[in-house]
Amino acid sequence: MSLDVEPLLSVRGLVKRFGGFQALDGLNFDLLPGEILGLVGPNGSGKTTCINVISGIYPRDGGTVLVRGRSVDGLPPHRLVHLGINRTFQVPRPFLSLTVRQNIELAIAYGRLGTGSMDAEALLDRLGLAALAGRPAAELNSAQQKMLDLARALATGPSVLLIDELAAGLNPSELQRVADRLRELARSGIALLVVEHLMGFIHQVTDRVIVMNAGREIFEGVLAGAFKDRQVVEVFLGAEDAL
Repeated sequence: MSLDVEPLLSVRGLVKRFGGFQALDGLNFDLLPGEILGLVGPNGSGKTTCINVISGIYPRDGGTVLVRGRSVDGLPPHRLVHLGINRTFQVPRPFLSLTVRQNIELAIAYGRLGTGSMDAEALLDRLGLAALAGRPAAELNSAQQKMLDLARALATGPSVLLIDELAAGLNPSELQRVADRLRELARSGIALLVVEHLMGFIHQVTDRVIVMNAGREIFEGVLAGAFKDRQVVEVFLGAEDAL
């Protein structure tokens, strides 16, 4: 990707505290159109907190978040959706009493582009939900609810999509289908930030990764290079002589 391309998302010096705990400690990165950036690191390193701050769920305590060069600090989640930022959740949050189709149609109606701008049937088909369209979301299993969560996020027409552990709990064929869809989205120009613990999945879908520890970046580059980095190995394996 050309370095001349303007980032869709820029994070500058991002800080988040919970009492005396520093969850994010000056995090910086850019995300370009059509790029898939992975955030990896041990539990508690700040990955999901980063997504929660970017998506407006947590207020930041320092730094700034820019969308196409414009600060979006302090905007609530629904305003960010209208600016083109949406996300999935570790634990999906569909409207359980509504059908799968109704969940998607509601997202279309209140999303960035509005009713009539997104094809619900095409989304159902693309994510393998067509046969489940008339069923209440409460009847879906965990993997199906994850696909519905992704469909609802896409229904709002995002230019930046934040993916929080979407692959967890999926079987190999489901993982492959999700990986294919994410790469397809990137080819369409959407920028994706992916938080995930499954390194095989991260290797398959990402263009580069940021490895985090204690709220800070300790490595940026391709995943294969991360595990040749002594600091990364020490963080994951807990031993100075891990190499």
